[in-house]
Amino acid sequence: MDATTDYLSDYAHRLSYADLSAETVHQVKRTLVDTLGCAAGAFDGEPAAIAVRLAARVQGPPPSRILGSSQRTSRDFAAFANTVLVRYLDCNDTYAARGTGHPGDMIPAVLAVADGRRADGRAVITAIAAAYEAFCRLADTVPLKGWDQGMFAAIGTACGAGKMLGLDRAALGNAISIAITSGVPLGVTRIGELAMWKGCATAAANRTGVFAVELAAEGMTGPGHPFEGRDGLWQHLSMEAPKWERFGGAGEPFRITSTSFKAYPSVVHTQGPIGLVLELRRQLAGAQIDSVHVATYGEAVRRTAAEAEKWNPTTRETADHSTPYLVAAALQDGGVTPATFAPARIQDPALRPLMKKLTVVEDPDFTRRYPAESCTRVELVTTDGRKLTAETSHPKGHRRNPLTDAEVELKFRGLASGALGAKGCDRVLSEIWNLDKATTLDGLFESIRRS
Repeated sequence: MDATTDYLSDYAHRLSYADLSAETVHQVKRTLVDTLGCAAGAFDGEPAAIAVRLAARVQGPPPSRILGSSQRTSRDFAAFANTVLVRYLDCNDTYAARGTGHPGDMIPAVLAVADGRRADGRAVITAIAAAYEAFCRLADTVPLKGWDQGMFAAIGTACGAGKMLGLDRAALGNAISIAITSGVPLGVTRIGELAMWKGCATAAANRTGVFAVELAAEGMTGPGHPFEGRDGLWQHLSMEAPKWERFGGAGEPFRITSTSFKAYPSVVHTQGPIGLVLELRRQLAGAQIDSVHVATYGEAVRRTAAEAEKWNPTTRETADHSTPYLVAAALQDGGVTPATFAPARIQDPALRPLMKKLTVVEDPDFTRRYPAESCTRVELVTTDGRKLTAETSHPKGHRRNPLTDAEVELKFRGLASGALGAKGCDRVLSEIWNLDKATTLDGLFESIRRS
Protein backbone atom coordinates (compact mmCIF):
# COMPACT_ATOMS: atom_id res chain seq x y z
CA MET A 1 0.00 0.00 0.00
CA ASP A 2 1.55 3.34 -1.01
CA ALA A 3 1.76 6.26 1.41
CA THR A 4 -1.35 8.10 0.16
CA THR A 5 -3.55 5.00 0.23
CA ASP A 6 -2.19 4.13 3.66
CA TYR A 7 -2.85 7.61 5.03
CA LEU A 8 -6.41 7.83 3.68
CA SER A 9 -7.43 4.34 4.76
CA ASP A 10 -5.89 4.73 8.22
CA TYR A 11 -7.61 8.07 8.77
CA ALA A 12 -11.03 6.88 7.62
CA HIS A 13 -10.74 3.73 9.72
CA ARG A 14 -9.71 5.52 12.91
CA LEU A 15 -12.09 8.49 12.79
CA SER A 16 -14.87 8.32 15.38
CA TYR A 17 -17.85 10.47 16.28
CA ALA A 18 -16.02 11.53 19.44
CA ASP A 19 -13.31 13.09 17.23
CA LEU A 20 -15.80 15.53 15.66
CA SER A 21 -16.16 19.03 17.03
CA ALA A 22 -19.61 20.46 17.75
CA GLU A 23 -19.07 22.85 14.83
CA THR A 24 -18.37 19.91 12.51
CA VAL A 25 -21.49 17.99 13.57
CA HIS A 26 -23.59 21.11 13.08
CA GLN A 27 -22.11 21.77 9.66
CA VAL A 28 -22.81 18.19 8.58
CA LYS A 29 -26.46 18.77 9.50
CA ARG A 30 -26.55 22.13 7.68
CA THR A 31 -25.06 20.45 4.63
CA LEU A 32 -27.66 17.69 4.75
CA VAL A 33 -30.41 20.33 4.79
CA ASP A 34 -28.85 22.01 1.75
CA THR A 35 -28.19 18.73 -0.08
CA LEU A 36 -31.60 17.16 0.44
CA GLY A 37 -33.33 20.39 -0.51
CA CYS A 38 -31.52 20.24 -3.85
CA ALA A 39 -32.60 16.62 -4.29
CA ALA A 40 -36.27 17.31 -3.51
CA GLY A 41 -36.26 20.22 -5.95
CA ALA A 42 -35.10 17.87 -8.72
CA PHE A 43 -37.68 15.08 -8.44
CA ASP A 44 -39.15 16.03 -11.83
CA GLY A 45 -35.81 16.55 -13.61
CA GLU A 46 -35.29 14.47 -16.75
CA PRO A 47 -31.83 13.12 -15.81
CA ALA A 48 -33.21 12.04 -12.44
CA ALA A 49 -36.11 10.25 -14.14
CA ILE A 50 -33.66 8.37 -16.36
CA ALA A 51 -31.51 7.39 -13.37
CA VAL A 52 -34.51 6.24 -11.33
CA ARG A 53 -35.87 4.15 -14.21
CA LEU A 54 -32.53 2.44 -14.55
CA ALA A 55 -32.21 1.89 -10.80
CA ALA A 56 -35.67 0.31 -10.72
CA ARG A 57 -34.36 -2.59 -12.81
CA VAL A 58 -31.84 -3.55 -10.12
CA GLN A 59 -32.46 -5.01 -6.67
CA GLY A 60 -30.23 -5.48 -3.60
CA PRO A 61 -29.67 -7.20 -1.24
CA PRO A 62 -29.39 -5.35 0.98
CA PRO A 63 -31.74 -2.81 -0.59
CA SER A 64 -31.31 0.96 -0.37
CA ARG A 65 -34.01 3.55 -0.92
CA ILE A 66 -34.30 6.12 -3.67
CA LEU A 67 -35.01 9.59 -2.32
CA GLY A 68 -38.58 10.77 -2.74
CA SER A 69 -40.17 7.35 -3.15
CA SER A 70 -40.62 3.95 -1.55
CA GLN A 71 -38.62 2.35 -4.35
CA ARG A 72 -35.56 0.32 -3.42
CA THR A 73 -32.54 -0.71 -5.45
CA SER A 74 -28.95 -1.83 -4.91
CA ARG A 75 -26.60 0.34 -2.88
CA ASP A 76 -24.51 1.42 -5.86
CA PHE A 77 -27.56 2.31 -7.97
CA ALA A 78 -29.12 4.21 -5.04
CA ALA A 79 -25.87 6.18 -4.76
CA PHE A 80 -26.05 6.94 -8.49
CA ALA A 81 -29.74 7.87 -8.74
CA ASN A 82 -29.77 9.95 -5.55
CA THR A 83 -26.64 11.86 -6.55
CA VAL A 84 -28.25 12.72 -9.90
CA LEU A 85 -31.11 14.22 -7.88
CA VAL A 86 -28.71 16.22 -5.73
CA ARG A 87 -26.72 17.55 -8.69
CA TYR A 88 -29.47 18.41 -11.18
CA LEU A 89 -30.17 21.95 -9.95
CA ASP A 90 -26.45 22.75 -9.54
CA CYS A 91 -27.28 24.33 -6.21
CA ASN A 92 -25.49 22.21 -3.61
CA ASP A 93 -22.29 23.04 -1.76
CA THR A 94 -18.85 23.85 -3.18
CA TYR A 95 -15.27 23.60 -2.01
CA ALA A 96 -12.90 26.02 -3.77
CA ALA A 97 -9.23 25.01 -3.88
CA ARG A 98 -6.65 23.92 -6.45
CA GLY A 99 -9.27 21.43 -7.59
CA THR A 100 -12.74 22.86 -7.07
CA GLY A 101 -15.75 20.59 -6.71
CA HIS A 102 -18.96 19.63 -4.91
CA PRO A 103 -18.19 17.38 -1.94
CA GLY A 104 -21.88 17.20 -1.05
CA ASP A 105 -22.26 14.95 -4.08
CA MET A 106 -20.85 12.14 -1.92
CA ILE A 107 -23.61 12.32 0.69
CA PRO A 108 -26.07 10.12 -1.27
CA ALA A 109 -23.41 7.40 -1.43
CA VAL A 110 -22.98 7.43 2.35
CA LEU A 111 -26.76 7.43 2.83
CA ALA A 112 -27.18 4.50 0.43
CA VAL A 113 -24.75 2.31 2.36
CA ALA A 114 -26.09 3.50 5.71
CA ASP A 115 -29.66 2.68 4.68
CA GLY A 116 -28.81 -0.87 3.64
CA ARG A 117 -26.78 -1.35 6.82
CA ARG A 118 -29.42 0.13 9.16
CA ALA A 119 -26.82 2.51 10.57
CA ASP A 120 -27.49 5.17 13.17
CA GLY A 121 -27.23 8.91 12.72
CA ARG A 122 -23.90 9.36 14.47
CA ALA A 123 -22.26 6.80 12.20
CA VAL A 124 -23.65 8.67 9.17
CA ILE A 125 -22.35 12.02 10.42
CA THR A 126 -18.89 10.52 11.01
CA ALA A 127 -18.76 8.88 7.58
CA ILE A 128 -19.78 12.13 5.86
CA ALA A 129 -17.03 14.00 7.71
CA ALA A 130 -14.48 11.35 6.64
CA ALA A 131 -15.58 11.57 2.99
CA TYR A 132 -15.27 15.35 3.07
CA GLU A 133 -11.79 15.21 4.54
CA ALA A 134 -10.58 12.97 1.73
CA PHE A 135 -12.27 15.00 -1.03
CA CYS A 136 -11.27 18.42 0.25
CA ARG A 137 -7.69 17.61 1.29
CA LEU A 138 -7.11 16.13 -2.16
CA ALA A 139 -8.67 19.23 -3.73
CA ASP A 140 -6.29 21.40 -1.67
CA THR A 141 -3.31 19.62 -3.17
CA VAL A 142 -4.22 18.13 -6.54
CA PRO A 143 -4.82 20.27 -9.65
CA LEU A 144 -7.37 18.58 -11.88
CA LYS A 145 -5.43 19.31 -15.12
CA GLY A 146 -8.02 17.99 -17.53
CA TRP A 147 -9.68 15.53 -15.17
CA ASP A 148 -13.07 15.96 -13.54
CA GLN A 149 -13.90 16.42 -9.85
CA GLY A 150 -15.33 12.88 -9.82
CA MET A 151 -11.72 11.85 -9.17
CA PHE A 152 -12.04 13.30 -5.66
CA ALA A 153 -15.58 11.99 -5.23
CA ALA A 154 -14.65 8.37 -6.02
CA ILE A 155 -11.90 8.44 -3.39
CA GLY A 156 -13.99 10.29 -0.80
CA THR A 157 -16.92 7.95 -1.35
CA ALA A 158 -14.67 4.93 -0.88
CA CYS A 159 -13.54 6.41 2.44
CA GLY A 160 -17.01 7.39 3.67
CA ALA A 161 -18.94 4.40 2.34
CA GLY A 162 -16.16 2.02 3.37
CA LYS A 163 -16.27 3.39 6.89
CA MET A 164 -20.06 3.10 6.83
CA LEU A 165 -19.75 -0.58 5.86
CA GLY A 166 -17.26 -1.20 8.66
CA LEU A 167 -14.26 -2.16 6.51
CA ASP A 168 -10.96 -2.66 8.27
CA ARG A 169 -7.92 -0.61 7.32
CA ALA A 170 -6.63 -3.06 4.70
CA ALA A 171 -10.01 -3.42 3.01
CA LEU A 172 -10.44 0.35 2.99
CA GLY A 173 -7.11 0.64 1.23
CA ASN A 174 -8.25 -1.85 -1.40
CA ALA A 175 -11.54 0.03 -1.87
CA ILE A 176 -9.70 3.34 -2.37
CA SER A 177 -7.33 1.69 -4.83
CA ILE A 178 -10.12 0.08 -6.86
CA ALA A 179 -12.11 3.31 -6.88
CA ILE A 180 -9.31 5.52 -8.17
CA THR A 181 -7.86 3.08 -10.70
CA SER A 182 -11.29 2.55 -12.26
CA GLY A 183 -12.87 5.97 -11.73
CA VAL A 184 -10.77 8.81 -13.16
CA PRO A 185 -13.24 10.88 -15.27
CA LEU A 186 -12.39 13.40 -18.00
CA GLY A 187 -12.80 17.16 -17.59
CA VAL A 188 -14.44 17.42 -21.02
CA THR A 189 -17.67 16.79 -19.09
CA ARG A 190 -17.75 20.53 -18.30
CA ILE A 191 -16.48 22.02 -21.57
CA GLY A 192 -18.48 23.68 -24.36
CA GLU A 193 -22.18 22.86 -24.72
CA LEU A 194 -22.92 20.87 -21.58
CA ALA A 195 -24.98 17.71 -21.68
CA MET A 196 -27.08 16.03 -19.00
CA TRP A 197 -23.96 14.12 -17.99
CA LYS A 198 -22.60 17.30 -16.36
CA GLY A 199 -24.94 16.60 -13.47
CA CYS A 200 -24.34 12.85 -13.51
CA ALA A 201 -20.55 12.55 -13.64
CA THR A 202 -20.02 12.59 -9.89
CA ALA A 203 -22.99 10.23 -9.53
CA ALA A 204 -21.07 7.73 -11.65
CA ALA A 205 -17.98 8.32 -9.50
CA ASN A 206 -20.06 7.64 -6.38
CA ARG A 207 -21.40 4.43 -7.87
CA THR A 208 -17.81 3.41 -8.62
CA GLY A 209 -16.80 4.19 -5.04
CA VAL A 210 -19.66 2.18 -3.53
CA PHE A 211 -19.02 -0.74 -5.89
CA ALA A 212 -15.33 -0.65 -4.94
CA VAL A 213 -16.29 -0.80 -1.26
CA GLU A 214 -18.56 -3.79 -1.86
CA LEU A 215 -15.81 -5.58 -3.78
CA ALA A 216 -13.27 -4.90 -1.05
CA ALA A 217 -15.73 -6.17 1.57
CA GLU A 218 -15.80 -9.48 -0.29
CA GLY A 219 -12.01 -9.70 -0.31
CA MET A 220 -11.16 -8.12 -3.68
CA THR A 221 -7.70 -6.53 -3.69
CA GLY A 222 -6.63 -3.48 -5.66
CA PRO A 223 -3.23 -2.31 -6.96
CA GLY A 224 -0.87 -1.62 -4.08
CA HIS A 225 0.40 1.71 -5.40
CA PRO A 226 -2.48 3.43 -7.20
CA PHE A 227 -1.19 6.91 -6.41
CA GLU A 228 2.59 6.70 -6.22
CA GLY A 229 3.45 3.72 -8.41
CA ARG A 230 4.52 3.68 -12.05
CA ASP A 231 1.53 4.77 -14.15
CA GLY A 232 -0.20 5.78 -10.92
CA LEU A 233 -2.25 8.95 -10.45
CA TRP A 234 0.63 11.26 -9.50
CA GLN A 235 2.61 10.26 -12.58
CA HIS A 236 -0.37 10.93 -14.84
CA LEU A 237 -0.84 14.32 -13.18
CA SER A 238 2.90 15.05 -13.51
CA MET A 239 3.20 15.87 -9.83
CA GLU A 240 5.23 14.78 -6.85
CA ALA A 241 3.56 12.74 -4.14
CA PRO A 242 2.02 15.20 -1.65
CA LYS A 243 3.24 15.40 1.92
CA TRP A 244 -0.06 15.09 3.72
CA GLU A 245 -0.76 17.48 6.57
CA ARG A 246 -2.84 16.47 9.55
CA PHE A 247 -6.49 15.83 8.68
CA GLY A 248 -9.43 16.98 10.80
CA GLY A 249 -9.52 16.05 14.49
CA ALA A 250 -7.49 16.65 17.66
CA GLY A 251 -7.87 20.40 17.28
CA GLU A 252 -7.41 20.48 13.48
CA PRO A 253 -10.55 21.91 11.80
CA PHE A 254 -12.55 19.62 9.56
CA ARG A 255 -12.74 20.72 5.95
CA ILE A 256 -16.53 20.48 5.82
CA THR A 257 -16.54 23.67 7.89
CA SER A 258 -14.76 25.46 5.01
CA THR A 259 -17.31 24.71 2.32
CA SER A 260 -19.63 27.27 0.73
CA PHE A 261 -23.36 27.09 -0.02
CA LYS A 262 -25.00 28.58 -3.10
CA ALA A 263 -27.61 31.30 -3.03
CA TYR A 264 -28.60 30.60 -6.66
CA PRO A 265 -28.96 27.36 -8.70
CA SER A 266 -25.93 27.87 -10.92
CA VAL A 267 -22.21 27.18 -11.04
CA VAL A 268 -20.34 28.71 -8.11
CA HIS A 269 -18.40 31.14 -10.33
CA THR A 270 -21.65 32.94 -11.20
CA GLN A 271 -22.82 33.53 -7.63
CA GLY A 272 -21.01 36.88 -7.43
CA PRO A 273 -22.22 38.31 -10.76
CA ILE A 274 -25.84 37.32 -10.08
CA GLY A 275 -25.88 38.84 -6.61
CA LEU A 276 -24.28 42.07 -7.81
CA VAL A 277 -26.56 42.65 -10.79
CA LEU A 278 -29.60 42.04 -8.59
CA GLU A 279 -28.23 44.68 -6.21
CA LEU A 280 -27.72 47.15 -9.08
CA ARG A 281 -31.10 46.34 -10.61
CA ARG A 282 -32.78 47.88 -7.58
CA GLN A 283 -31.06 51.18 -8.42
CA LEU A 284 -32.16 51.35 -12.06
CA ALA A 285 -35.48 53.05 -11.34
CA GLY A 286 -36.79 52.12 -14.77
CA ALA A 287 -33.72 53.27 -16.72
CA GLN A 288 -32.64 51.31 -19.79
CA ILE A 289 -29.33 49.45 -19.84
CA ASP A 290 -26.65 50.47 -22.30
CA SER A 291 -23.88 48.07 -21.19
CA VAL A 292 -22.89 45.66 -18.43
CA HIS A 293 -19.23 44.99 -17.67
CA VAL A 294 -18.29 42.02 -15.44
CA ALA A 295 -14.73 41.71 -14.13
CA THR A 296 -13.89 38.52 -12.27
CA TYR A 297 -11.16 35.92 -11.70
CA GLY A 298 -9.66 33.84 -14.48
CA GLU A 299 -11.28 30.51 -13.61
CA ALA A 300 -14.72 32.13 -13.67
CA VAL A 301 -14.09 33.57 -17.13
CA ARG A 302 -12.77 30.25 -18.46
CA ARG A 303 -15.68 28.25 -17.08
CA THR A 304 -18.58 30.60 -17.77
CA ALA A 305 -17.79 33.05 -20.57
CA ALA A 306 -14.78 31.98 -22.67
CA GLU A 307 -16.62 29.63 -25.03
CA ALA A 308 -19.13 30.54 -27.73
CA GLU A 309 -21.68 28.11 -26.27
CA LYS A 310 -21.85 30.13 -23.05
CA TRP A 311 -23.04 33.15 -25.06
CA ASN A 312 -25.90 31.24 -26.68
CA PRO A 313 -26.83 28.33 -24.39
CA THR A 314 -29.30 25.76 -25.65
CA THR A 315 -29.33 23.32 -22.70
CA ARG A 316 -30.11 23.76 -19.05
CA GLU A 317 -26.65 22.53 -18.14
CA THR A 318 -24.97 25.17 -20.32
CA ALA A 319 -27.29 27.95 -19.14
CA ASP A 320 -26.46 27.39 -15.47
CA HIS A 321 -22.78 27.68 -16.40
CA SER A 322 -23.20 30.87 -18.46
CA THR A 323 -22.45 34.26 -16.92
CA PRO A 324 -23.98 36.12 -19.92
CA TYR A 325 -27.23 34.18 -19.70
CA LEU A 326 -27.51 34.36 -15.92
CA VAL A 327 -26.73 38.08 -15.71
CA ALA A 328 -29.28 38.85 -18.44
CA ALA A 329 -31.94 36.66 -16.81
CA ALA A 330 -31.32 38.19 -13.39
CA LEU A 331 -31.64 41.70 -14.80
CA GLN A 332 -34.87 40.93 -16.64
CA ASP A 333 -36.53 38.67 -14.06
CA GLY A 334 -35.24 40.05 -10.77
CA GLY A 335 -33.87 36.68 -9.67
CA VAL A 336 -32.40 33.33 -10.67
CA THR A 337 -34.46 30.30 -9.67
CA PRO A 338 -35.05 26.80 -11.10
CA ALA A 339 -37.67 28.42 -13.37
CA THR A 340 -34.84 30.39 -15.01
CA PHE A 341 -33.83 27.16 -16.75
CA ALA A 342 -37.16 26.19 -18.30
CA PRO A 343 -36.54 25.38 -21.99
CA ALA A 344 -38.73 28.27 -23.16
CA ARG A 345 -36.79 30.73 -21.00
CA ILE A 346 -33.40 29.48 -22.19
CA GLN A 347 -34.52 29.90 -25.81
CA ASP A 348 -36.26 33.25 -25.21
CA PRO A 349 -35.03 35.61 -27.95
CA ALA A 350 -35.72 38.59 -25.70
CA LEU A 351 -32.65 37.72 -23.61
CA ARG A 352 -30.16 37.73 -26.49
CA PRO A 353 -30.03 41.51 -27.10
CA LEU A 354 -29.27 42.08 -23.41
CA MET A 355 -26.60 39.35 -23.43
CA LYS A 356 -24.91 41.18 -26.31
CA LYS A 357 -24.53 44.24 -24.08
CA LEU A 358 -22.31 42.25 -21.70
CA THR A 359 -18.56 42.00 -21.48
CA VAL A 360 -16.89 39.50 -19.14
CA VAL A 361 -13.16 39.91 -18.50
CA GLU A 362 -10.46 38.65 -16.17
CA ASP A 363 -9.07 40.97 -13.52
CA PRO A 364 -5.50 39.74 -12.76
CA ASP A 365 -5.72 40.90 -9.15
CA PHE A 366 -8.95 38.95 -8.67
CA THR A 367 -7.23 35.88 -10.14
CA ARG A 368 -4.38 36.20 -7.65
CA ARG A 369 -6.86 36.34 -4.78
CA TYR A 370 -8.77 33.23 -5.86
CA PRO A 371 -9.68 30.71 -4.36
CA ALA A 372 -9.42 32.36 -0.93
CA GLU A 373 -11.69 35.08 -2.31
CA SER A 374 -14.23 35.00 -5.15
CA CYS A 375 -13.96 38.58 -6.36
CA THR A 376 -16.32 40.12 -8.89
CA ARG A 377 -17.03 43.69 -9.95
CA VAL A 378 -20.03 44.69 -12.07
CA GLU A 379 -20.34 48.05 -13.80
CA LEU A 380 -23.70 48.87 -15.32
CA VAL A 381 -24.16 51.91 -17.59
CA THR A 382 -27.64 53.22 -18.42
CA THR A 383 -28.72 54.87 -21.65
CA ASP A 384 -29.03 58.19 -19.80
CA GLY A 385 -25.35 58.05 -18.84
CA ARG A 386 -25.52 56.85 -15.25
CA LYS A 387 -22.83 54.43 -14.09
CA LEU A 388 -23.66 51.97 -11.32
CA THR A 389 -20.95 49.80 -9.77
CA ALA A 390 -20.94 47.00 -7.20
CA GLU A 391 -18.18 44.67 -6.04
CA THR A 392 -17.80 41.65 -3.76
CA SER A 393 -15.02 39.35 -2.65
CA HIS A 394 -17.27 36.96 -0.74
CA PRO A 395 -20.68 36.44 -2.42
CA LYS A 396 -23.58 35.43 -0.22
CA GLY A 397 -23.10 31.78 0.75
CA HIS A 398 -19.29 31.94 0.56
CA ARG A 399 -17.68 30.38 3.62
CA ARG A 400 -16.63 33.89 4.71
CA ASN A 401 -20.15 35.22 4.15
CA PRO A 402 -22.18 32.11 5.01
CA LEU A 403 -25.88 31.48 4.93
CA THR A 404 -27.35 31.45 8.44
CA ASP A 405 -29.22 28.38 9.64
CA ALA A 406 -32.45 30.25 8.98
CA GLU A 407 -31.34 31.07 5.44
CA VAL A 408 -30.34 27.44 4.81
CA GLU A 409 -33.80 26.36 5.96
CA LEU A 410 -35.43 29.03 3.76
CA LYS A 411 -33.44 27.77 0.78
CA PHE A 412 -34.53 24.20 1.58
CA ARG A 413 -38.19 25.20 1.70
CA GLY A 414 -37.91 27.17 -1.52
CA LEU A 415 -36.54 24.13 -3.34
CA ALA A 416 -38.48 21.34 -1.64
CA SER A 417 -41.93 22.67 -0.74
CA GLY A 418 -43.39 21.99 -4.18
CA ALA A 419 -42.70 18.27 -3.75
CA LEU A 420 -43.02 17.86 0.00
CA GLY A 421 -45.43 20.55 1.14
CA ALA A 422 -44.90 22.74 4.20
CA LYS A 423 -45.49 19.95 6.73
CA GLY A 424 -43.23 17.59 4.78
CA CYS A 425 -40.46 20.18 4.90
CA ASP A 426 -40.97 20.49 8.65
CA ARG A 427 -40.55 16.72 9.05
CA VAL A 428 -37.35 16.55 7.00
CA LEU A 429 -35.80 19.47 8.87
CA SER A 430 -36.66 17.91 12.21
CA GLU A 431 -35.11 14.60 11.17
CA ILE A 432 -31.89 16.27 10.05
CA TRP A 433 -31.41 18.57 13.03
CA ASN A 434 -31.90 15.53 15.31
CA LEU A 435 -29.85 13.11 13.22
CA ASP A 436 -27.31 12.51 16.00
CA LYS A 437 -30.14 10.97 18.04
CA ALA A 438 -31.53 8.74 15.25
CA THR A 439 -31.11 4.97 15.59
CA THR A 440 -31.74 4.40 11.85
CA LEU A 441 -32.37 6.52 8.76
CA ASP A 442 -35.97 5.32 8.46
CA GLY A 443 -37.40 8.61 9.68
CA LEU A 444 -35.27 10.64 7.29
CA PHE A 445 -36.09 8.57 4.21
CA GLU A 446 -39.78 8.45 5.08
CA SER A 447 -39.93 12.20 5.64
CA ILE A 448 -38.53 13.01 2.20
CA ARG A 449 -41.07 10.95 0.28
CA ARG A 450 -42.94 13.34 -1.99
CA SER A 451 -46.51 14.18 -1.06
